[in-house]
Amino acid sequence: MSDVLLVLEDGSTYRGDAFGAAVRVHGEVVFTTAMTGYQEALTDPSFAGQILVMTYPLQGNYGINAEDIESRRIQVNGFVVREDCAMPSHWRSKTTLDAYLRENDVPGISGVDTRALTRKLRTAGVMMGTVTPDETVNQALARLRTMPRYGTTDLVPAVSTHDIYSYGDSSKVERLNIVVVDLGVKYNILRVLDRLGCRATAVPCRTSGEDILAMNPDGVLLSPGPGDPALLDYAIRSASALVGKAPLMGICLGHQVLGEVFGAKSFKLKFGHRGANHPVREEASGRVYVTAQNHGYAIDEAGLSADVEVSHRNVNDGTVEGLRHRREPVMTIQYHSEASPGPLDNMYLFERFVDLVRDAHPATRSVASARVTKRSMSQQPAATSGRGGRDD
Repeated sequence: MSDVLLVLEDGSTYRGDAFGAAVRVHGEVVFTTAMTGYQEALTDPSFAGQILVMTYPLQGNYGINAEDIESRRIQVNGFVVREDCAMPSHWRSKTTLDAYLRENDVPGISGVDTRALTRKLRTAGVMMGTVTPDETVNQALARLRTMPRYGTTDLVPAVSTHDIYSYGDSSKVERLNIVVVDLGVKYNILRVLDRLGCRATAVPCRTSGEDILAMNPDGVLLSPGPGDPALLDYAIRSASALVGKAPLMGICLGHQVLGEVFGAKSFKLKFGHRGANHPVREEASGRVYVTAQNHGYAIDEAGLSADVEVSHRNVNDGTVEGLRHRREPVMTIQYHSEASPGPLDNMYLFERFVDLVRDAHPATRSVASARVTKRSMSQQPAATSGRGGRDD
């Protein structure tokens, strides 16, 4: 293997073995504490613009398969691991992690003490970094200083679909029509909606509220996605036009967008919430759920409208994890209720949203609601109208 460097903006340098593509990349260096699910993490659009560090030492051990992808391509800019397994063992595996990264032109670096790197990021906060196979540390730092910082660029258009497409059996007219505003949707959101008796129609991130309402939705879901919600003025305008016109659910970035609609401002967390084991308390019941999370921003509840209450709160740091409108059928959560990777504890939130939709549209009450199971999530969404996204 050839040497490759990970250089952070403060000059910290980590030397390791190259795998994946031999290219230079830069991005915000972040870590996730999930112990499994590297394929889902790699393809999670919420990681766009970032170099991902896995705290769990061994990666690639069960290979890459055709089912566990959450978007049309790898979304991370670079991948940092302690050990890359060159000989995976799993009956579904089709290729190696190394080959998968090369196919998607994404560099990897192995042999890094990722737990020491994680401690650094927890202490100093996430920072910009670069992976480079052919530069000195000084050259890499000089180049990094010329690159745009994470949080100054709107990453959502790059991960959103360019075409409207549907997921689910459109021939069944009794199915609920849920419009999903694609800010960086994960496929498992579409799978879950389908399992719950909905036809999910994904629309581009810049679709106006008026155009969404013209599709006669029974409900609208604002998806997760990457970056700073304060940059998404178009999504905030669209969501504002939907309040009171259709039941709404916001997940992660969608939650933050709706938070902005209701008066809250976003702020950047020191090192974010990324992993599959974050405890969240539901305020009404006091019950604590284990959640999957992937976000670097949160909302400040100080500016929230009196019409909105905090429904969920992070047990570790007290940040807002969910909102509920007191009069309108609007609910939001900061974490990833669809998991992938992560625990299935929070699938009830999709069922709660579907109940909101049914309550707003009494004629739909007879639509059967099936429980979500892991088996039901194994199918990758395919477009039934349009291409379902960009080819690049």
